[in-house]
Formats: sequence, structure tokens, C-alpha cells
Amino acid sequence: MKVLAINGSPKPNGNTAHMLREVLSVCETAGHEVELYQAGGRPVRGCMACGGCGTHIGRCVTDDWVNEAYQKMAAADAIILGSPTYFADLTPEIKAVIDRTGFVSRRDGMRFSRKIGAAVAPVRRAGAIHVLDSMQHFFLINDMVVPGSTYWNLSFGLEPGDCEDDAEGVATLRRLGKNITWLLEKLK
Repeated sequence: MKVLAINGSPKPNGNTAHMLREVLSVCETAGHEVELYQAGGRPVRGCMACGGCGTHIGRCVTDDWVNEAYQKMAAADAIILGSPTYFADLTPEIKAVIDRTGFVSRRDGMRFSRKIGAAVAPVRRAGAIHVLDSMQHFFLINDMVVPGSTYWNLSFGLEPGDCEDDAEGVATLRRLGKNITWLLEKLK
């Protein structure tokens, strides 16, 4: 089964990527195909509410990388979104993924229904709960299954790699990976 992680950080090797790789490594060790997709740092438009996804089924009429991300999400069995915490909110790239792929999926037969959805967010000090909530609301409204862990899926750090020093954060991410693999086996 396939696990797709989307990195909403403009830093391909920042703390968000480190966190996503931690979860993906557990899934890969369990025998699942994994992919880390870099979304952050790429030019993007938000949803224009044009309704074009209703006539261009399976695509957003804004032709950019979000359509590629949608195809990868539609093909995955589990989707992990990751965003750094920017002023207690998520990045514009992840917001565009949420809004645009969400509408496309709904017009495309609810393609995300019953897929696994999880979110991770690094944070320097505070504000990550709102970031996680925003991503998890996306999963819930799209009829997805959201696994828990032993704590919120966040990790503390400022400089790239700092989150790896947060032992509780790393343990939480590893447990999230185990819960995703457990769910994948149950949904097989």
C-alpha cells in the first residue's frame, strides 16, 4: 500500500521534512511504498471558487503542481500533510492543497473517502495545535480515517534538524507511523 507525505515547508530539509521522514520510515520498514512530495516553496494560487472542478473532473482548472499533488493523493492509501507553524497557522502551499484538492476530490466521486489522513507540525514554541486542527478538519470533511498517537503530532525545534532532539516528539511520530501501518493492514 502507498503512503504519501506532502511537505508544506519551503525548506525541503527542514523540521517538517524531518518529521515526515520519521513517520515514512516506520511505514517503509513495515513494507509499504512511501513518497515524500515537496510542495512548499513552489508558486501556488489558492482556490478561486470558480467551480471549474465540476466540469474538469479530477483536475483544478488552475494548471499548476496542485494537480500533480491531487493525482498522487488519489493514488495513495494514506496521506500525511506536514506544515510548519507560521504565526499559529499553516503555509499557503498546504492551504492551497487542502482547498483545491478537497474540492476536486468532492467533484471526483469523493476520491479521498476512507483513505487514512494524518498531519504533523513542527513548532518553535506554540501555535501548532491550530495548524494540526486545520489539516485534520480537511481529513474529516473528506470522509477520511484519522489515526491518533500518544500525543499531538508536533515536535519542537527552530533550526533544521532540531526536532530530532525532541525525544517525545520523535516517539509520537514513530507511534503515528505504527498506527498508520496498523490501519493500512486493517483496511487491506
